[in-house]
Amino acid sequence: MLTKEEIIAYLQTSDEESQKELFEKASQVKTNLLGKNVYLRGIIELSNICQKDCYYCGIRKSNKNVNRYLMIEDEILKSAEWAYKAGYASIVLQSGERTDDKFVRTISDVLKEIKKLSDGKLRVTLSLGEQEKEVYKCWYNLGAHRYLLRIESSNKDLYHFIHPKEYSFEKRLECLNNLKEIGYQLGTGVMIGLPHQTYEDLANDILFFKKLDVDMVGMGPYLEHKDTPLPDKDTIIVKNKEELYHLGLRMISVLRLTMPTINIAATTALQALNSFGREKGILCGANVFMPNISEGEYRPSYQLYDNKPCIDETSTECLDCVGKRIEMIGEKVAFDEWGDSLHFRERNC
Repeated sequence: MLTKEEIIAYLQTSDEESQKELFEKASQVKTNLLGKNVYLRGIIELSNICQKDCYYCGIRKSNKNVNRYLMIEDEILKSAEWAYKAGYASIVLQSGERTDDKFVRTISDVLKEIKKLSDGKLRVTLSLGEQEKEVYKCWYNLGAHRYLLRIESSNKDLYHFIHPKEYSFEKRLECLNNLKEIGYQLGTGVMIGLPHQTYEDLANDILFFKKLDVDMVGMGPYLEHKDTPLPDKDTIIVKNKEELYHLGLRMISVLRLTMPTINIAATTALQALNSFGREKGILCGANVFMPNISEGEYRPSYQLYDNKPCIDETSTECLDCVGKRIEMIGEKVAFDEWGDSLHFRERNC
């Protein structure tokens, strides 16, 4: 168990040799415990309609420049079936946050149909924001296995800086605890390099993951969107995109050393900073890759930050590219494997 001071020291490391040593150490821990398998999570971005107005997000409800959409059920199921036949074994249903009855019923119906079309063999992760506990229970009973609800920052003051004041930090924590109690494999995450964020904040984020005993983490660099009010470059701890990119990699490595058996995603935001970013994330300790399998026409309308990669590719092109890039770094795509978190299995045995 790394101390908070040790975590901060690792995160502040900028020396090339020290970074290399950190990355190699994290990679070795991952390989020793989890092997060289990289697990796929095909993301279906089913809607960019959102009732939230978070200051950092490109699909916030106040952004009038977004082409809003909601995929019909047949389109969602078509993407899910394609993923199942392509060997994904696991998908993510992701959208803007909505809590209305119509949306809840739509997700419920989709979960039922996904279970049918895959004979219960397709693992489903939901990333659909804050919901009532009974809704989480309903979706779990219908076949959702994992839930990703990012805290964005475990610093309550920073959380309120990036959200409207009426959004409750305590409510977010309550949802995370509800999900864990119900039985989901629990995922969360933060943004790295936020305005006013410190290295101590990031160290506390890692310790927050540890205390909450999460099973998976999806975290990535904070990237601006031109139609949001958050940018405040004078208060960011890194000075440029290169430094932000390496800080993102160091966060992955330190988290791997702190929580050796959880699943860690190499996020698309890393690739937005470096064309080899997600692959480098895998080499620094991540073990999950999340290609976009949404219908091509919708991809340009789901941009949480500017210059999101891969919005002009088809699902087949994405998969072909992923396979080649993962093999190129000496890792193996684990087709037809759920890739459940070893940490989840350990805490439930």
